[in-house]
Amino acid sequence: MAIFPEELGIVVYAPALVDDDRRPLAIVHGMEGSLPGLRLGWTLSEKEEFIALPHRDEWVETDRTDNGFPFLCNDDKTRPVTITGWENPNGLAAGSPPYLEVHGSLHLDAAGIEAAAAVLAAIGEGARAFWGRATPFNAAVEISRQTIDPVRKPGVPPRGLPALRFPDYIRVPEIPHNLGWLNYWSAAAAEAIGFPDLPRDAELLSRARRTATGGWVVRLTEEPLDLDNPAHLDALKRAYERFPEIGGRAAP
Repeated sequence: MAIFPEELGIVVYAPALVDDDRRPLAIVHGMEGSLPGLRLGWTLSEKEEFIALPHRDEWVETDRTDNGFPFLCNDDKTRPVTITGWENPNGLAAGSPPYLEVHGSLHLDAAGIEAAAAVLAAIGEGARAFWGRATPFNAAVEISRQTIDPVRKPGVPPRGLPALRFPDYIRVPEIPHNLGWLNYWSAAAAEAIGFPDLPRDAELLSRARRTATGGWVVRLTEEPLDLDNPAHLDALKRAYERFPEIGGRAAP
């Protein structure tokens, strides 16, 4: 699934699907209900031509390719919105089982930015996810470069950001691997990282919303995260300092 600089990439991490799992349809319906006018009624051919899906819901319920659900999109290539999911056989933490990755995207126009928090919450809640994030493409690329390992992925994180560890160094799957512009934390994830602490988290709480299941969507900056903006970079660094569990950095 292609993501371009003008898009907001969304990813959430959830327990793997089981037989007769209704979560894929809940994710799709939740995403549509969070962005006015959205209809995820198409997929793309190998030539990236739109294919209409008159029985979309039935397809989503029955197609378990890669133990996930199929790629869906709207029919506007100038303002694309997408969603899909697959099973990742590697654990989110040391010794943990395979999990479901849900990947989506919104166009970074005014409507997409306004709906982004609601869309992330809907996907996270629909998936019953542990955690997730929504981040503009350019910032997401740099954040991905924070995860390093002396043998498997040597390097230095960009812009003075902290080094993050591979999942097999993380205690439990509820602990996020990294941060983004918008962060979905289930109730269990919030507890695992110690959020909220009212005296320390007043600023983050001013940009946070509670979810129906007791989780949170936490926005690091008012505008979409731009690491060329010193204030945005500082906000990201402060959040990592506040939550040392994220990325497996806390002392065992």
